[in-house]
Amino acid sequence: MAKPELSDPITLRIPVDVLAQIESIAEVTDRSRSWVMVRALRIYLANEGGSILAVKQGREQIAQGDVHDFDDVLSEITDIVSGKAA
Repeated sequence: MAKPELSDPITLRIPVDVLAQIESIAEVTDRSRSWVMVRALRIYLANEGGSILAVKQGREQIAQGDVHDFDDVLSEITDIVSGKAA
């Protein structure tokens, strides 16, 4: 299996209690601290971070005028629910 492309190393200050948990997980799973931290960051990015980026994208769409009138959308939903939509 090919190794993933790595970025430049970064310096990160984290609370002692968080580092202790990371080290404990790394030891139990026989992984490096970096592996544990990257995995945690990926999970964050897929969840909360993903939501933040979706909001950003929505704001950009609004700024570009890519919007729909709420009343029109609500009317379409009402038509679909009542069976009037094709």
